[in-house]
Amino acid sequence: MSSLPIPYGRQSIGVADIQAVVDVLKSDWLTQGPTGERFERTVADYCGAAHAVAVNSATSALHIACLAAGLGPGDILWTSPNTFVASANCGLYCGASVDFVDIDPRTYNMSVERLEEKLACASRQGLLPKVVIPVHFAGQSCDMKAIARLAERYGFTVIEDASHAIGGRYKNEPVGNCRHSAMTVFSFHPVKIITTGEGGMVLTNSSELHENLVRLRSHGITRDPALMTGESHGPWYYEQIELGFNYRMTDIQAALGVSQMARLSEFVERRDHLAKRYDAALIDLPLTCPWQHPDTYSAFHLYVIRLDLGRIGKSHREVFEGLRSQGILVNLHYIPVHIQPYYRALGFTGGDFPEAERYYRDAITLPLYAGLSEADQTRVIETLRSVVGK
Repeated sequence: MSSLPIPYGRQSIGVADIQAVVDVLKSDWLTQGPTGERFERTVADYCGAAHAVAVNSATSALHIACLAAGLGPGDILWTSPNTFVASANCGLYCGASVDFVDIDPRTYNMSVERLEEKLACASRQGLLPKVVIPVHFAGQSCDMKAIARLAERYGFTVIEDASHAIGGRYKNEPVGNCRHSAMTVFSFHPVKIITTGEGGMVLTNSSELHENLVRLRSHGITRDPALMTGESHGPWYYEQIELGFNYRMTDIQAALGVSQMARLSEFVERRDHLAKRYDAALIDLPLTCPWQHPDTYSAFHLYVIRLDLGRIGKSHREVFEGLRSQGILVNLHYIPVHIQPYYRALGFTGGDFPEAERYYRDAITLPLYAGLSEADQTRVIETLRSVVGK
């Protein structure tokens, strides 16, 4: 059995992926060419969405999705505290204020019950959010049908942060079809399900939102005469009609994405298989394995356990460092956003979202990726068993 360190996640790059990138490098288009559009169409078709806009990161995707939704100064965005900071920062980029909704104790996603309670209170105070971003933590979809019903009642826009969840399903339909949201965001960072190196994408069924997203991705520039304010001066003419950004994805990245999409189902099936092996092997240990809602099929970006520290007789840190000292490079997803120093300075404090804080005190992310061998997974399991003393 190998003694090399086992990371919590890593990319799977094959010969076809390398050739796809080489082919683009030999072509006439390195960026803003046909491969980018092909990648968008491939993902949109897989998910069953009408439109897709590829960008240079999921953070950029969240930013322009919020802008396309009209989020701005004086508005409010709500998201989950159990996420990477980008899910909240995107609201601040737009000049809006940010708040959080505590998580469900079993799925670790945004709690629909807490969301409904908070909306009722915010409605009485006249402080309803303009945008709510549910985060499909670890690859498992939030209860989007329930969230969509609340969006209709209270008038907010839903943007799904599905950075963990491409290839996952909700009510037997692909995550990303935007059936219950205005937009869905994916990430293609190397530790995600598929990768473009860095990269992200926004999916939508709205032609108007799609047009806005395309402009915002590229400086707010248009060549559409119907949107221009002045007379065209010739075929070279364009106008900047709003403040946009350079968030474009290169064709080099998109080529890798198209190639990776051919193996998406294989990647997710492998992750599911490995997750089930963990479930079976860890059943007798003093910990909780991830619970899956029957309405969902997780893409299993992450496999997170909760430690029963009282039964283990060790601290969270001792278990974490014990695993790392033996080459099992576990991680922790996530430190609740509201207790980060920047957000504490905005007025948040410990105790604001107790379920997310309880989760943080005993969660550990185990290695899980498509290329993880069963032998290496067995090493993870045996090491975990020795560290927790069972």
